[in-house]
Amino acid sequence: MVEDKDITKTGTTTVGIICKDGIVLAADKRVTSGYLVSFKEFDKIIIINKNIAVTVAGTVSDVQLLSKLIKAELNLKRIRTGKESKVKEAVNLLGMLVYNNIRKLSLIPGISHFVVGGKDDEGFHCYDLGADGSVIKQTKYVSSGSGSVMAYGVLETLYKEDMSIEDGVKLAVKAINAAVQRDIASGNGVSVITVTSEGAKKVLSKDIDMTLKL
Repeated sequence: MVEDKDITKTGTTTVGIICKDGIVLAADKRVTSGYLVSFKEFDKIIIINKNIAVTVAGTVSDVQLLSKLIKAELNLKRIRTGKESKVKEAVNLLGMLVYNNIRKLSLIPGISHFVVGGKDDEGFHCYDLGADGSVIKQTKYVSSGSGSVMAYGVLETLYKEDMSIEDGVKLAVKAINAAVQRDIASGNGVSVITVTSEGAKKVLSKDIDMTLKL
């Protein structure tokens, strides 16, 4: 039985960092089913459109479905209006989907947690979308998942105002690595996506070799 206090815990580590020239999103690659590592190469950062990307945490089926829905909705708006959605519009829509998802009647709790990074004509933006559907704009950095405690320790210590995107990538990797070293539900690798003036793109995907060499 899952106790109420444990219902929103997610086994992962994701990070979002606001830099002077963009947003850095990072995540580990491990998927767990209780104490079983069920998959070692899961991509926990999804590019929604050319200017917006999200990190995912929670129940795999829920985050996959919600990611597909927000992708489809943003594509439909672009087709109908000929314009790309603002980041705030995308975030509010995704927040509504998350809100409805966790409150639906189901034997399996619909847990999903997103960190959104994006750009529009108003600049760069980073939002934390809680599993309850809450939407909070971030001004420095944010982390989610079971390894976030370790990640926050690194972010609190090493984050600097107006850091470059290159330094942001290095800091994000350090934060994920700290979680991988101590959180049993995080591991197997790190992925990093940046959102800059050139749009959203993957800049790093590195596996951690756990093979015992004799």
